[in-house]
Amino acid sequence: MLFLALRSVRHRPGRFAATLLSAFLGAAIVMAFASLRDTAGGPGVDDVSAETLTTSASVVGGYGALLVFFSIASALTVSVRQRSGELELLRCSGATPAQLRRMVVGESVAVAVLAVVLAVGPAVLGGRALLGVFQDSGQVAPSVGYSFGPLALASGAGITLAAAAGAAFLAVRRATRPRERRGRGRTVLACGALGLGAVSVLSTFAFSATDPALMAAPAYGAILLSVGCALLAPRLLTALLGRLPAGGASGWLAVRNLRQRVDELAGTLMSLTLFTGMATATLSMQAVESAEIRASGLVRSVDAKNLQTLNLTVVGIVVVFVCVMLVNSLYAATAYRRREFGQQRLAGATPGQVLRTVFVEGLVVAVAGVLCGTVTALAGAVPFTLVRADVLWPHQALGIWQAVAAVAAAVVLGTCLLTARRMLRTPAVDAVATAV
Repeated sequence: MLFLALRSVRHRPGRFAATLLSAFLGAAIVMAFASLRDTAGGPGVDDVSAETLTTSASVVGGYGALLVFFSIASALTVSVRQRSGELELLRCSGATPAQLRRMVVGESVAVAVLAVVLAVGPAVLGGRALLGVFQDSGQVAPSVGYSFGPLALASGAGITLAAAAGAAFLAVRRATRPRERRGRGRTVLACGALGLGAVSVLSTFAFSATDPALMAAPAYGAILLSVGCALLAPRLLTALLGRLPAGGASGWLAVRNLRQRVDELAGTLMSLTLFTGMATATLSMQAVESAEIRASGLVRSVDAKNLQTLNLTVVGIVVVFVCVMLVNSLYAATAYRRREFGQQRLAGATPGQVLRTVFVEGLVVAVAGVLCGTVTALAGAVPFTLVRADVLWPHQALGIWQAVAAVAAAVVLGTCLLTARRMLRTPAVDAVATAV
């Protein structure tokens, strides 16, 4: 099966482009930040600079590992689902579920190895640029020299390969399990994440307004709540579709399609929920913190600068990864519907009606993901604002939420419509005749 996996990657590289892109970006970001640890351990580095570099590498490394896994899992889930016919044929030919898992995991690991090799150069450049940012802001001494060493390579390769193997294993395991047994593990993980997130958010009230660690509890709580809601997103979408009025032919068809494709949209909903929740909560809390520091007339300490840099960096990484995850999953899912679009056109639908249907589908998915993420963001931002500023509503959050929601909607609708428009260029008869 490993030999078959390598031949599959070599002869059909286009199928693994999304996985390669996700793994490449993940490895580059993880190695870039992990190289800060190598730099912190270099000769002549003072204690303050070493602490700043080590903290940045540790915090972003944890976020990076989570996001790399979600990004690769999103790409692989779509890929494995679209290969269900091929996997079923292999099973009918005598392959066992264990052999299929080894084949898919082997494919993913081979792609991840290539991604790590390609990411070394960009990681070196990115790590050097990060060190320059810290030095320009006065958080790291100008005399500190950059170093890219074994910690960076080991972290990037280890996290990327482990994420690729784990995501592939879970994707093919879910695809080969009976339908009635699916979803139990996800429910348990979702409940655990929601419970831990609620505890973390409520623990915010145990801190004082000037406590340096005040932001940590609501931030991690919002992240855990976002993960829990993301895991439950397909069920939430199903409930929303059950109460959604469908107006017009395009609306009726869009709602009907979404009800049939809830499982396929799981990756998109998870990405949207994580993006909206993490970005809105983190940026809102940072805005409240900055406003309180300005109001008090105090000068920012090195720790405050480090925290702001980390928050903005984490949000930037989230934006990049989520955009990649959304574009990958939405492009693959929409392109896979080429034959469906051709059948609709042969049945009498115009290209404009097909595009309107796709627009309504994307709009419903975007609204569902943004709503889930908004709830988790408020769950973290409101307790922080109560403790830090003694007000209930963070007024800075509205503008931040609008910007985050606009980015999410633009990515979803833009990818869906552009991909569908590209698929509609194929004549309907050719699209239906094409074996997808």
